[in-house]
Amino acid sequence: MRKRLYEIISASNGRDRLSSAYDLFMMAIIAVSLLPLIFKQTNPAFEVIDKACAAIFILDYLCRWATADYKFSDSYFLSFLKYPFSAMAIIDIISILPSLTFLNRGFKILRVFRMFRALRVFRSFKFFRYSKNAQIISNIFKKQKEPLSYVLLLAIGYILVSALIVFNVEPESFGTFFDAVYWATVSLTTMGYGDIYPVTEIGRVVTMVSSVFGIAIVALPAGIITAGYMDELNKISGEENGSDDIKDENDTSDLK
Repeated sequence: MRKRLYEIISASNGRDRLSSAYDLFMMAIIAVSLLPLIFKQTNPAFEVIDKACAAIFILDYLCRWATADYKFSDSYFLSFLKYPFSAMAIIDIISILPSLTFLNRGFKILRVFRMFRALRVFRSFKFFRYSKNAQIISNIFKKQKEPLSYVLLLAIGYILVSALIVFNVEPESFGTFFDAVYWATVSLTTMGYGDIYPVTEIGRVVTMVSSVFGIAIVALPAGIITAGYMDELNKISGEENGSDDIKDENDTSDLK
């Protein structure tokens, strides 16, 4: 019974129809729960939606907690203690807490949960649990974390060096070093808002050099992620072809 429950609430591999239906249902609930966040005003309908979605999230959390031993392959007691500290469980709790504010009428201490209302946006991260494509992207970042970390360090170093140069070359245009860091970040990503910019010739030369090299740095993670995505697709395709070959062999043996 618990094992079947775990199979249903776990990410579907495409073969379990009930699990696939559950994933689609939960993704729809997540999307509906985020709907009130796009409006500044609230109304009773939004409160009902929030409470209903929160109840479903709580039930999903409890089911995952009750079947944690199948996820961690540890003893039931150890898994029960371990699950609340897993990444997705923390996201679940953060997304549920803002909806508990309706309890603050009777418990004044729970008014502190008002500050968690903005954390409802964390519900969007729950898509990674139910979406197969999101899981592929998550796997890419896990496998490519080392080269992506190098690129991140390179970008941070480049931003700081560029900011330091332009801050000393043109101190009149940049009141603080943070302004220079902001300018360097915008230049690195080639956004160019135009709210802070150098006015001297040497400052403009620094901007041009920064923008040219910034394009190369921004292109690096795109190439790494694209290569990782293609590897994941090829891996999934190979697994599906392998399972089909096994099925064909089984069918052939049955005919014999």
